[in-house]
Amino acid sequence: MNTAPARSDVVTIGHAIVDVLGHADDGFLEAHGLVKGSMELVDENRAVPIYEAMAASSFRSASALLEQSGGSAANTSVVASMLGASTTFIGKVRNDELGNTFATDLHAVGVRYATPRAPQDGVATGRSLINVTPDAERTMCTFLGAARGLRVPDMDEDVLTGAAVTYVEGYLWDEPEAHAALEHAIATVRGAGRRFSFTLSDPFLVDRFRGEFLALASSSVDVLFANEHEICSLFETDDLDEAIARIAPMCEMTTITQGAKGSLVVHSGEVVSADAWPVDTVVDTTGAGDAYAGGFLYALTKGLPVRRCAEIGNIAAAEVISRLGARPTDALSALVHRA
Repeated sequence: MNTAPARSDVVTIGHAIVDVLGHADDGFLEAHGLVKGSMELVDENRAVPIYEAMAASSFRSASALLEQSGGSAANTSVVASMLGASTTFIGKVRNDELGNTFATDLHAVGVRYATPRAPQDGVATGRSLINVTPDAERTMCTFLGAARGLRVPDMDEDVLTGAAVTYVEGYLWDEPEAHAALEHAIATVRGAGRRFSFTLSDPFLVDRFRGEFLALASSSVDVLFANEHEICSLFETDDLDEAIARIAPMCEMTTITQGAKGSLVVHSGEVVSADAWPVDTVVDTTGAGDAYAGGFLYALTKGLPVRRCAEIGNIAAAEVISRLGARPTDALSALVHRA
């Protein structure tokens, strides 16, 4: 590892998406052919009518839609920044109204964002339409748009080599040209002796890229983020203990979130556990894993013990699931520093 002082704490790389969140019942999902709890990738022709229906439903119920910058890695940057880490996000939007909204929103919470915009005549800025049912389940319909356009020139080498840790979301593995940009970023980070962190993102993604993710974990990943389903999928087992034993020698540390059971960190031959932070009412699980990673990375870059990193990750996740959307409130920092 590079022992020279880092110029910043965390860089995250991922899809730049504007989240549009609203409340819905099961009838709304059925009417629009949405499978409850799923994440469906759609084109602009499908995204527009669903958005319009969400807006109309919101108007009838007098419950405003929530629109804010999103995407997995961007959410992680926001949480880390709100806790006091210096953060940068790398992701692509178009030079349009939603692109401006995305950038302004990140800057407002202290996240540096300067990735070159896609041209005005290119594909529109991406957006994720998230319908939250009364049982707190989220159903996502995502138009990636310009977010798919990350390329090698967008990987700012000065930013990457100056950060203590660079965090990449697994969703980008689905984009061949973005994948090449990630390979360049990983080589840059590793060549500079800085930490590289990766999140598996989704069990179905793991199924598609299992071999590549295993090779990445064993060769390049210092800090791996996963939930229980993802880490078991990686090793094609239903036995969490087996998955832990197999990942242990591959990465410096691996975090495994377990919902209401809290989280585990596999580190230096040990498994450290941290209880979930209590939540009175689960409102929306959107962004829980992203928030956990943001809290964990903040604590890690501040040199805190592994257990404390996991505790702070759990607190951040709990704060997010207690409200609508993937963004915690300003109370998060005070909550973490009191705990």
